[in-house]
Amino acid sequence: MNAAEPSPDRQAIPGAKPNPEVTIEPPRQPGPARRHGDRRAPQKGLSDALREPFLVLDEELRVRSASGAFCEKFQVPREDAEGCHLSELGGGRWDVAGLRQKLAEVLPGAHAFNDFEGFEVEQELPGAGRRTMLLHGRGLPGAEGRPSEILLAIEDVTERRAAEAALGASETRYRRLFETAKDGILILDAASGKIMDANPFIKTLLGYSHDELLGKELWQIGLFGDIAASQAAFQELRETGYIRYEHLPLETRGGPRVEVEFVSNVYRADTSDVIQCNIRDITVRSGLERQAREQSAALAELHRRKDEFLAMLSHELRNPLSSIVNAMHLMRLQRGDENPIQEQARTILERQVAQLTRLVGDLLEVSRVATGQLRLRLESIDLRGVVTVAVEATRAAIDRRGHELAVALPPQPVWLQADPARLEQVIVNLLDNAAKYTEPQGHIWLSLETENGAAVLRVRDSGVGIAETVLPRVFDLFTQADRTLDHSAGGLGIGLSLVRALVELHHGKVEASSAGPGQGSAFVVRLPLSEAGSLPTAASKTAAVRLPVLVVDDDIDAADSLALLLQMAGYEARVAYTGTTALQTAVEQCPEAVVLDLSLPEMDGYELGRRLRQHPQLAAVRLIALTGHGQQEDLDRSRAEGFAAHLVKPIELQQILDLLKPVDGAAATREA
Repeated sequence: MNAAEPSPDRQAIPGAKPNPEVTIEPPRQPGPARRHGDRRAPQKGLSDALREPFLVLDEELRVRSASGAFCEKFQVPREDAEGCHLSELGGGRWDVAGLRQKLAEVLPGAHAFNDFEGFEVEQELPGAGRRTMLLHGRGLPGAEGRPSEILLAIEDVTERRAAEAALGASETRYRRLFETAKDGILILDAASGKIMDANPFIKTLLGYSHDELLGKELWQIGLFGDIAASQAAFQELRETGYIRYEHLPLETRGGPRVEVEFVSNVYRADTSDVIQCNIRDITVRSGLERQAREQSAALAELHRRKDEFLAMLSHELRNPLSSIVNAMHLMRLQRGDENPIQEQARTILERQVAQLTRLVGDLLEVSRVATGQLRLRLESIDLRGVVTVAVEATRAAIDRRGHELAVALPPQPVWLQADPARLEQVIVNLLDNAAKYTEPQGHIWLSLETENGAAVLRVRDSGVGIAETVLPRVFDLFTQADRTLDHSAGGLGIGLSLVRALVELHHGKVEASSAGPGQGSAFVVRLPLSEAGSLPTAASKTAAVRLPVLVVDDDIDAADSLALLLQMAGYEARVAYTGTTALQTAVEQCPEAVVLDLSLPEMDGYELGRRLRQHPQLAAVRLIALTGHGQQEDLDRSRAEGFAAHLVKPIELQQILDLLKPVDGAAATREA
């Protein structure tokens, strides 16, 4: 027979590739002398041609031939393997229970072949660790077709078994998650959109059994309302591969309507695409979200009403304060005729009214800061001048408690781009705070210097100090710490909050520190420096021109007292208590300026201003608002209505006198 032609008796070897150069001849009937030797040459050629490890065994299970792959994999020399009994091979490694019986059945002594496949064993291989192998036994025909040798092929399936185990574990985890998830999960066929599988949670949520869900589309189980909406969502999913719906209504079988979060995506599973839908019941969450929105709206409404209340309270307090301040100005003008008791009483009134005025102003400022309506009027200033004014404003309170105040200012200007009135408010509040919380005969230190491009203002005292637990919230609104002084020193707890807000509006920073109770406290304000500026040019002094002035206010005491002050200052001042009377009086008097309240009965101040300017002789009249309304929208409106100034009650007389002086150009609206 030609070597290239297949032998009819030749048997396929598992794992072997066809090789036309190799021929397996059926074993001949051996004689005693050539039982092993005559066949080793062709068997060696066979073993060298195959990559899989295998052995050829005789009837006694002795190794007749070992492949090169076997010798290499199991590190057994060929000369040691061939002729060795299988049970002794490799130090007894192949003496495996059940294997000998399997091999014995391959050679039953008849013409039938009892081959076996997949006999699994585990071996510890040098340098490779524990390996899993499948053994395949096949009888090789000898003379007369009777099996006389056994081909034992060895297949290493360690990696395959590990992959199968990992896949099994993954499938177990997936199934566990699928079965125990507290979200509904549906698996759909991507081609038809019909349900292929459903987890227990979705069955409970919808009220359907597993069999009832299979084969249905989403619209049939209460999602998307109708078939058109369901098909539109399905089409979008097929085009984009992902869809998500918040607050999707779901009709359950029992009738209750629930809100769900619906997320779906397409992925490849084996040979086809599937759709996974995750459905989460958010009914409780939606209820909480609605409740939160309602509470937020209620809080916003409460906040709005609070602002309105503060604005109204400020207005209502400013009106009587204005009359009281005017009366005190009149008393001051007559102080040459006062006796000591009257002088002391007036001094007390002035001090307490000033404090009350500051508290009312702080209430209004809090509202402005909270609503973001506080605006700065920036200009180039030397901070030393602001410090000097603030020190003078608080000198009386400091001296009254017998404190010693030390002020250290630099010799050179400290230029800032800032609102001087607001920074004065910052320094006054810090000094007032130090005076209140320092025992009589205490010490207060104020210093100003420049460091690293910033103006640094320090206010330090020898007072009662601040507890460590209070320091982090000392700048919070309405915060008051028990500093062991009498309650009258406490104030409203808004001064330091305003300090922080005003400093931060100037892009600065304020910090508080204290070593603890009884160790005093320190406040440090840092504000960015600006380019060196020039001091504003002083207005040239001109001879005072006394103008006819009309005062309009429905508060009779406020109107009369202001008119009296203006008259004592040399002005021709008249009063009117209503808008109608003001129109008549203005036509008769032809005033150069009208100081009017905006909250008048019958006709408000804005309407009165418009009607006054409709008269030809009053077209150029200067309008000055004097009111208890000081919100930003009030200032903006008065400016838009053409008012020359907007003053918030109570005021100092000098503020009115300054506005009544003739000035060049248009008067700028400003807030007192």
